[in-house]
Amino acid sequence: MKSSVALALTLASLIAVPAALRAAGPARQDLTLKETIAAPPERVWAVIADFQDMGWHPAITKTAGRGGNAPRAVRTLTLTGGGQIVEELQTYDAAAHTFSYRILEVDPKVLPVTDYSSSLAVAPAADGGSIVTWKGSFGRGDPHENPPAGLTDEAAVDAVTKVYQAGLTNLKALAEKKAQ
Repeated sequence: MKSSVALALTLASLIAVPAALRAAGPARQDLTLKETIAAPPERVWAVIADFQDMGWHPAITKTAGRGGNAPRAVRTLTLTGGGQIVEELQTYDAAAHTFSYRILEVDPKVLPVTDYSSSLAVAPAADGGSIVTWKGSFGRGDPHENPPAGLTDEAAVDAVTKVYQAGLTNLKALAEKKAQ
């Protein structure tokens, strides 16, 4: 009898584990891109420091918001290709040259992510320049099992990588131009 109960409990646990894993949903994606810039951190920070002005990013045509650089400030980004993204500032530390934010609203057709949070940080490089680190954590555009094309993990990582790379490349050009 004891062996039958033990076998039943073992089988139940083997069946329950995969169901529990499926219930947790898809894994969050983490992405970190870095850019070395030949300009001092203060100069690079000056370009990105105003949460209400993301004009340094080539995909943004307009930024409107309220709350300045205070936590819970909100900005709406209007994109060059159409669409908008609404973001909220989470933390802001001017002395450390860093801030973090999250997306409140985005159409997955514009950016195929859910539950997105991110941070930007500017640190000194050994040569007197700067290292900018842009980190993000997010879910894919469709959290259900077997998402349609364009809303997969791969699509989310690809889209965010392109956003970060375009922004970092343009930030480098702007900051280095000002450094000359």
